[in-house]
Amino acid sequence: MTPSRLLSKLDATQLVWAGLLALLLLLVAFPIAEVVLISLQHVNGTPPGLTLDSYTEAFSRTRYVRGFWNSALLGAGVATFCLILTAPMAWAVARTDMPGKRLVRAMVMLTFITPPFLGATSWVLLSSPNAGWLNRLYVAATGAASGPLNIYSLTGLVFVIAIYSIPYTFVFTTAALELVSSEIEDAANILGAGRFVTTVRITLPLVAPALFGAWIITYLEAISIIGSTVIIALPAHINLVPLQLLEFFGFPLRVEAAAAYAMPLLLVTIALFLLQQHVLRRRGYVALSGKGGERRPIELGAGRWPMLGWSLFVTSLTVTLPYVVLLQAAFAKAWARGFSLDNLTLSNFYRLLFEQATLRQSILNTFSYATAAASLAVALALATAYVVIRGLTPLGSVLSVLCLAPFAIPGIVLAIGFYAAYAPPPLSLAGTSAILVLAFTSRFLPIAFANASAAMRGLNPEMEDAVRILGGGRMRVLRAVVLPLLKRNIVAVWLLVFIAASREVSSALFLYGPRTRTMSVMFFDLTEGAEFEQLAALGLIMAFTTMLFVAVGQRITGRDFMLRSN
Repeated sequence: MTPSRLLSKLDATQLVWAGLLALLLLLVAFPIAEVVLISLQHVNGTPPGLTLDSYTEAFSRTRYVRGFWNSALLGAGVATFCLILTAPMAWAVARTDMPGKRLVRAMVMLTFITPPFLGATSWVLLSSPNAGWLNRLYVAATGAASGPLNIYSLTGLVFVIAIYSIPYTFVFTTAALELVSSEIEDAANILGAGRFVTTVRITLPLVAPALFGAWIITYLEAISIIGSTVIIALPAHINLVPLQLLEFFGFPLRVEAAAAYAMPLLLVTIALFLLQQHVLRRRGYVALSGKGGERRPIELGAGRWPMLGWSLFVTSLTVTLPYVVLLQAAFAKAWARGFSLDNLTLSNFYRLLFEQATLRQSILNTFSYATAAASLAVALALATAYVVIRGLTPLGSVLSVLCLAPFAIPGIVLAIGFYAAYAPPPLSLAGTSAILVLAFTSRFLPIAFANASAAMRGLNPEMEDAVRILGGGRMRVLRAVVLPLLKRNIVAVWLLVFIAASREVSSALFLYGPRTRTMSVMFFDLTEGAEFEQLAALGLIMAFTTMLFVAVGQRITGRDFMLRSN
């Protein structure tokens, strides 16, 4: 059969899902496969054949192995501490009559849009051993020789990463708690259980899958995060997996060793998700009955105010204190001199915006790459969600897995995969804008697909069927029905991916070139000179720009599109 006759037997739908499958394989499967393959190759692929030499090099030194042990401790500490901080706050917002819920949600949103590396910088200004403001206040108040805080430690790094991981745990936990029926809790109360016992014995076990999922996501984020690690762990001489991978990407470049060193991250990720599935299969978690139970806020009485105090205390660690010290440093000639009129200046912003051409180029790069990545991710996610939800292909589960796979893959591993797949000839995309846009698209495709799928499931297919009955094709259905009805969701998803891509660090640090620096890369260039005044100014520019996009998204969509779906 000739190719033309074969194409004539295929309808447009089959061509669409075949194209989607090919794109997803290139964006997700191929880079990950390259990480595995290149880890088994000789340097530069010569001589040909498979070898374990890269693994020998990657784990030949005690320092390299210690990096994994330190990262494991870091991940466990961050995930556990984050749950301790967030679970009471999420319960108060989702299940009780605590006042100020909108304020708490707003503070969590500000935490979400604050880049973690900016938060780490602010806590260096607050709690560095000698000049940190909190330590200086302690010395002034007590007369002690030195302050008690030292951010340059593993404990300090656990604290900083944990407080900026709060939004992940908050979203998972509140979403689960809002589904718990009050009738279940009423039954426990009738049988004599008090409010505390009911919460501990009934409510928390029902949301255990969400808590476990949040713990896993936070753990994986902590062991692979680059920004906070470079700012705090590098000066503290604490070797961690991200720092060791950056060393392998230095001079001389050792991609094969980096790929081998990254493989345990991939294996840990797979093991944790398999463990989650095993735990969920052994127990049943049903919070909704067929009757759709009533959900009433729990009355806390006088306890409302302590819960509000706890929530505002937690969010003050991520928003209030950090932004106060960042504002002081950004407008100061020397941040350590404190606040005074003769120390105020606009020169930090002036130098960044008008004297550094590289920064202006990095701003342009950041927004152009984020725009392209958000557009590609949303288009691919919408097309895939439509094909999968409407059952237009027998391979729907395959397409879904490929779209969601980057969610379970550490950003560092994905960046190494893109370098291994697309940097060598014949494509030779190393250091180009194309490889950054493709990496950003793949990295945040799960966000776009999860939201697009949820929106598509809420769309009644009867309207589409009516267009089909009247003779309209699939493209007419998309133009006349699907896209107009989902335009608010599309804008919200696009903005969400855009914001995430504009602050992406892991892919940018591994893949940028001399002309493709982003604002996040420029931020780390400034950290080498410890120019905290300009760091604070650049961080405020990034944060303020993100806030503008959030405000636009709120105005267009009419809802808090970042932290809840209704």
